[in-house]
Amino acid sequence: MLRELFRDFLYDLNAHRTRATLTLIAITWGTIAVVLLLSFGEGLGNQMLKGMLNAGNRIMIVSGGETGMVYQGLPKGRRIRPVEADVEILNQAIGGNGMISPQYRNGVTLTYGKYSQNTECEGVNPCFEEMRRMYPAVGGRFLNEVDVERQRRVLVLGTVIAKSIFKDEEPVGKSILLDGVPYTVVGIIQKKVQTAMNNGPDTRRAIIPYTTFRTTYGNIYVNSIVIQPGDPSRQQSVKTAIYEVLGRKYRFDPKDERALNIWDFIEAEKISQKVGLGVSIFLFSIGFLTLLIAGVGVANVMYVVVKERTREIGIKMAVGARRSYIMAQFIFESLLLALTGGAVGILFCYAVVSVVWMIPADEGAMQFLGRPVLSWSLILITVGILSAIGFAAGVFPARKAASVDPVESLRYE
Repeated sequence: MLRELFRDFLYDLNAHRTRATLTLIAITWGTIAVVLLLSFGEGLGNQMLKGMLNAGNRIMIVSGGETGMVYQGLPKGRRIRPVEADVEILNQAIGGNGMISPQYRNGVTLTYGKYSQNTECEGVNPCFEEMRRMYPAVGGRFLNEVDVERQRRVLVLGTVIAKSIFKDEEPVGKSILLDGVPYTVVGIIQKKVQTAMNNGPDTRRAIIPYTTFRTTYGNIYVNSIVIQPGDPSRQQSVKTAIYEVLGRKYRFDPKDERALNIWDFIEAEKISQKVGLGVSIFLFSIGFLTLLIAGVGVANVMYVVVKERTREIGIKMAVGARRSYIMAQFIFESLLLALTGGAVGILFCYAVVSVVWMIPADEGAMQFLGRPVLSWSLILITVGILSAIGFAAGVFPARKAASVDPVESLRYE
């Protein structure tokens, strides 16, 4: 039966080439719209999420604020300024296998030979590498525990600031002046995309051990404390613990959110994922409507086919063809048109995605656009939609064909 259906399909395709070609083009275009929009949408969402995680890998940046409530006889408006000792207090209170680092920050001048650059310098500990994704390029390293313990004058630079100062020289191992004090460059941070930043991108950042920073500049208060919970799902409980622990020490109400400023990257990640999902749904709706219009075109073509083949249908039914065979014939043709056009569209999309992947993604607009993702799940969803549209476009004309009266159809002109 399947062979007969396929033979009838080829016969009809050959008899009405122009109509079949236009229908296939419509289905192909609709498929391209769905697949490419979703592919580029997913690539954009992934790149934006990656850019945010490159700025803060599921961390919380805690800095001091100003109390907004009267507490235990103390007035509101008191300034809360965390110190380095709070890092250990919070580490013990939060527990788990998370990471925590003090963060000192100051504007500095870097000088190498005749070249000077002003930039932001941060004093941190080694786990900052993972928390801020400051991975060193090949040939260098990040800070380590020995640097912190011995208060070494070692320095890690961002790619842009390193290029501005050292030009074409290899920076690692070179000595550079930081506010007139010699430091040794031990690493260069790999280039990365950031969609969030604090006082400039990491590509223009200078990083030194927090102990070295404290003794050099004599800071009493930390600018902030960076925390990465071992389990991101404990986000709210960790926040609550931060307010309770520091609230007891500095005597402010744990419910006073103004006492501390917390930049929560975990919450920002959730929001980013929701935005990405919304964009994908929007793009899918546009592509689906395009494909639906093509499906309407298939239905119209099938109705025309039924009308043109009324006598043929009547003859088949007169010689014993069942209604189920007549319906199967038109549904099969409709499905085959939809899936053939869809296959051509998917192959075209694969070619486009392959070409885009050959374009460098670390510079220009591509670093924010990202690379499109043509996943198997997307292909299966598209095939499912095409099957549903092809079936729906064929079932109604097929029912009309199967309801033809053989006697009347033989009189049809």
